[in-house]
Amino acid sequence: MTAPMTAINATHDPSLKSWVGSANRAGADFPIQNLPFGVFRRSGSAEAYRGGVAIGDQVLDLGATELSGLAAGSAAEALAACTAPTLNAFMALGNAAWSALRRFLSDALRADSTFASRLRPALVPQKAAEYAVAARIGDYTDFYASIHHATTVGRLFRPDNPLLPNYKWVPIGYHGRASSIRVSGQEFPRPYGQVMPKGADRPELSASQRLDYELEVGVFIGAGNTLGSRVPIGTAEEHVFGVCLLNDWSARDVQAWEYQPLGPFLAKNFATTISPWIVTLEALAPFRAPWTRPASDPQPLPYLDSAELRAAGAIDIQLEAWLETGRMRAQGRAAERLSHSTFRDSYWSVSQLVAHHTVNGCNLEAGDLLGSGTQSGPLPEEAGSLLEITEGGKRPITLGTGETRTFLADGDRVVFRGWCESPGYVRIGLGEVTGTVLPAADTG
Repeated sequence: MTAPMTAINATHDPSLKSWVGSANRAGADFPIQNLPFGVFRRSGSAEAYRGGVAIGDQVLDLGATELSGLAAGSAAEALAACTAPTLNAFMALGNAAWSALRRFLSDALRADSTFASRLRPALVPQKAAEYAVAARIGDYTDFYASIHHATTVGRLFRPDNPLLPNYKWVPIGYHGRASSIRVSGQEFPRPYGQVMPKGADRPELSASQRLDYELEVGVFIGAGNTLGSRVPIGTAEEHVFGVCLLNDWSARDVQAWEYQPLGPFLAKNFATTISPWIVTLEALAPFRAPWTRPASDPQPLPYLDSAELRAAGAIDIQLEAWLETGRMRAQGRAAERLSHSTFRDSYWSVSQLVAHHTVNGCNLEAGDLLGSGTQSGPLPEEAGSLLEITEGGKRPITLGTGETRTFLADGDRVVFRGWCESPGYVRIGLGEVTGTVLPAADTG
């Protein structure tokens, strides 16, 4: 893992302040040390979507004419690529261009910048903006990288043998459906599918009654690799643009009937929701941690192991899942937190996912999305899905309104939040991703 992925530089300086006052508030998701990328336009307008960077409660419009002529060299090339409706061209430029633009934006937005007066007209309040998926996602692969999630779910179905023999050797994944990925705020009808009712001898088509969320981290690919080539683990993160929050909605009753022998299909591809902002790996450098594997577990094969991975391959991203029911909204009550986990507990790292995905010569392309799989910790309160929290529906949870849940009800809104913090550095956030379950649509 070469710089700038794990290297601390001037853009991480905790003393930096911005002339955008809201970026300096304690606990803000988007201080000047963050600078995540997305695509946006003014709400309700017919404007084209274009690149933007979150700074405080504002979006810096990267397509604004005020920015033209201020950047030079590779930063200018990168800035020009951000004027498109998606960030694919920018992502494909590689980490040297990403870093150059980040450094330019950091300098331009700092409190003593001489560009402040010229750039103020390029700010758009986030509350006045609407967002789209930041990249054209050509392909989507969802992994199963949390051993705590895999063990808990496996125990529900295989109490004597919760983990299959290959889990500790190979990052397990499946190819999902890119066309149904939407940005935060997605609303979707409860899905239909074939289910096998308990005690029945034949399946039936019905709306899912065991609808669930999955708390995940999304990984956006930047510069790709050519078909037939492998990405070594030592350079894997050079191919990663950044991360976001991801909700992999799951119809558990449909999944239980259809997934054998080939894995998830209609139980997963009806909706996937991601947060609008992509936090670059460079921004995450202060929150790196050693990647570890218990000595009693099999150690990774050489193509999935390196000294750099062991030293700083994990990323300490704090993750939360919250639930807001229709009754909560009607009563003006706040959402309730269901779990809190950390991406640091992931059994497989970002670099390992990329190295394994390409070991057979598979070509990843700019804008491709990898899902981490549900991120659960070792404790019950760290479970990243209702399937785990309610033990497969056997133990309903009771909410402050008196409502109970085993799985999601119509009108439920799920909110994920994520952030990083470490002593000596400024906290940065991933923002949030929300999605709402609507009643099942008429099948006629």
